[in-house]
Order: sequence, then structure tokens, then C-alpha cells
Amino acid sequence: MKRTRIAALALATAAAALTPVLVQAGASAAEGTAYLQDPGGDEKKMKSMWTKDEMHKLEAQFRLQPSVQYETVTGPGPKGAEDYKRQIPDPKTLAWQPVFEFAWSVSDSTVLKKALTTKDGKHPIVVHAVLRSHSRAKAAEVRQELANRPATGRVKVPGGKRIACDTGVYTVEWELTRTGYGTLTGSLPWNSSCEEYRTAFSQDLGK
Repeated sequence: MKRTRIAALALATAAAALTPVLVQAGASAAEGTAYLQDPGGDEKKMKSMWTKDEMHKLEAQFRLQPSVQYETVTGPGPKGAEDYKRQIPDPKTLAWQPVFEFAWSVSDSTVLKKALTTKDGKHPIVVHAVLRSHSRAKAAEVRQELANRPATGRVKVPGGKRIACDTGVYTVEWELTRTGYGTLTGSLPWNSSCEEYRTAFSQDLGK
């Protein structure tokens, strides 16, 4: 690329380079996924329970979607095009921004117990999750009462808190309630390490 072309590109990006940019990226929890799931297994796996009369069934699934946020700063261009300034991640600004995802399914037996079920009507669903540090302190908490929801559904609830990188292993405790049917609960661990991102950023700076 000619030097005049490099200079033109630098001028075109100068305005954008004046201030830091907040960027969000997904955190890899398992191969091919960007979340941690309870219960484990395939994406349709759910926990379940029947009411005492075995006529109504509640199923639930929980996912923690940890995404990482960081600011970008202006840095030098790649080797051979140093005049072209680019936005590069700033490792010092890394922080987690968790999102809690709940799924549910409500079934009703029409004649026989645990048989000939239907999934109809609107339902009141309550979702609740707490993210606890290794000392059991609350790092984040969400709770929503969802009225008139279909018999099957899914909702994402932002955690609303920035979690510092490398602050240990956290535990997520979750529950989903359908009034009159019951409450399903669970927990899963989450490691707040950002080492994977720091390594990726340092590798990218050399390109």
C-alpha cells in the first residue's frame, strides 16, 4: 500500500480515535458455546418436576452468559504500515458484564397423570438469580416477575453490575417459579479469569 493511501486512511479514522470505545465480547464457556448452562448437556436439556397430583409439570433451564467489556485506545499500525493508526484493546479496562438467561416449559395433563400433556395458556413466571463471590457475598442479583407468559419461553436479564477480572471463582444460584406448580433451582460455578483475553490482546498487538 502506498504511503499516500496509508495517510488517507489515518485521516479517515482520526476522529474515531480521539476517544476510547467500549467494546463487548462473548466469553467462551465450552467449545462452540458462549454460555454456562444448568443443567449441563445439550441446549434443550432442562430440569423438571411434577406437582403432587402429577397433573402439572414445570421445566426450567438456566444459562450464565458472561461477556467481557473493554475500552479501545489508539495504537500503531501493523508492521509495514506504521502510519496507519488503529483501535486496539486496552487490557487494563477489562471487566465482566454477566447476563442471566432463563427458559421454562409448563405442561398440563389432560386425562391421565403424566400423559397426554398440553402446553397452553398464559402463566406467571418468576425468575431469580444471585451471583456470589468465594466469600458468599452478593456480587450481583436479578429478580423479575413475568406476567402472562406463554407455556414455553426464554428471557435474558442483564446483571447490571461490572465484575472485576481475576477475582476468583463465583457461584450462581438460580430459581424459576411458576406459582401453583413449584420452583426449580440450581447452581453453577463461574471463573472470573480474564487471562484468555489478555493473551489474545497481546498476540493481536504484534500483528
